Amino acid sequence: MIKEIQQVTRGRATSDGAGVKMTRLIGTSEIDLLDPFLMLDFFGTENPDDYIGGFPAHPHRGFETMTYMIAGHMRHEDNHGNTGLLKPGGIQWMTAGKGIVHSEMPEQVSGEMRGFQLWINLPSYAKMTPAAYQDYEPDAVPVETYADGSQTKVIVGTTDKGTIGPVVNDFVHPLFMDVTLVAGHHWSQTVNATDNSFIYVISGQLIVGEQQKTLNQSCLAVLTAGETIKLQAGSEASRFIVASAQPINEPIARHGPFVMNTQAEIKQAIEDFRQGLF
Repeated sequence: MIKEIQQVTRGRATSDGAGVKMTRLIGTSEIDLLDPFLMLDFFGTENPDDYIGGFPAHPHRGFETMTYMIAGHMRHEDNHGNTGLLKPGGIQWMTAGKGIVHSEMPEQVSGEMRGFQLWINLPSYAKMTPAAYQDYEPDAVPVETYADGSQTKVIVGTTDKGTIGPVVNDFVHPLFMDVTLVAGHHWSQTVNATDNSFIYVISGQLIVGEQQKTLNQSCLAVLTAGETIKLQAGSEASRFIVASAQPINEPIARHGPFVMNTQAEIKQAIEDFRQGLF
């Protein structure tokens, strides 16, 4: 069965951290969550005032985050002594687990800053796992190139041709890819039939599924159930991200940067943070 468009959104303009302007695509009143995806933000601007404040030190518990840079540089540091610099095409996959306090600050004062941050839930048994990072330089991300010049950057998961992304995730086994398609050309990917899946068009236009519905630039589509994602670029080249994963199907309790299963666990997270136990 081919996945079709179920819902389309342009997201909601918002700000986070110290006033960083972004578009929230998942985690709004329109799309509250897409289990196991808790939140998706896209930030893209050439105005330093929109991003220069960055994301000063803040805590997390109970889930994972992926930051994927398209343009610009972002430095991260945490209270465990870890530090790193994200560059265009680079990835940071952070397992917050039982708790971490970190900051993400632009490493530039001018120029374009573009990228995504995706929050991925953890199953109950893994919520208190030790915090951990996976940082990958741009050249560590495999690129599958096709005869027509189209290409797929594989961040996590495996393509139908067998290209494997560098991120290791044994909790929800997600798929996340950055695809560039030549005008009029096709792309497909097999996933689990019961996966929750979405596409976001960075540039150009996509024709989705057998129903041939059009998805425009800066739009996110939630897809129906099915085991195949089938897409075609419109009359010009298209670039998009695609993500897919099995839902966890567990209760979710959220409070800002804490995502647990019960309100009692949220209260404990707040108390542990106050006590400096992260």
